[in-house]
Amino acid sequence: MTGTCVILDIGGVLEITPETGWVHRWEERLGLPYGTVRERMGDVWRAGGIGTVSEREVHEQVAARLGLDAPQVEAFMGDLWAEYLGTPNEEFIDYVRGLRGTCRLGILSNSFVGARERESAAYHFDELVEQIVYSHEIGVGKPDPRAFEAACAALHVRPQDCLFIDDVAVNIDAARAAGMQAHLFEDNVRTIARIAAHLDATP
Repeated sequence: MTGTCVILDIGGVLEITPETGWVHRWEERLGLPYGTVRERMGDVWRAGGIGTVSEREVHEQVAARLGLDAPQVEAFMGDLWAEYLGTPNEEFIDYVRGLRGTCRLGILSNSFVGARERESAAYHFDELVEQIVYSHEIGVGKPDPRAFEAACAALHVRPQDCLFIDDVAVNIDAARAAGMQAHLFEDNVRTIARIAAHLDATP
């Protein structure tokens, strides 16, 4: 398995995803103490992140645990997805699009059940890279070493040939421990420079 490779995170890298405060607004609307949604829904969010529940089951649990009717559940989940999807990092996406054909390109994302359909529809990441490895589809997320192994396997590349880009430091450390090169995303300029250096270093 050979070939220079760049593997990207989505949220905070390809997507700009600031917190919107939607959870707190729902708690205020429902008269619930701050932190109630996280307390009641935490295990469901974790299950959705590794695909052990379906979207339908998530909706059912939101209704049951927060006492919401069907229209409220739809509105609640709409707010969840609005924050999750954020807005596209257009400058960086355009740069990555220009890399196609010069290296192997992939995505490794800690995700939530339903993410592939929504991100493909909104941003066409499935057309940007060769392979997208979602935690909810493989049953394990970063920083578990198995997530990095799955990404390399999907792209048929060696870890040492890969540069991994993420905005979370613990994931950067885990990627390096898995044998990859890695760069902590802080802004487009430095990240683009790091990718260019990675490609220039290729024999």
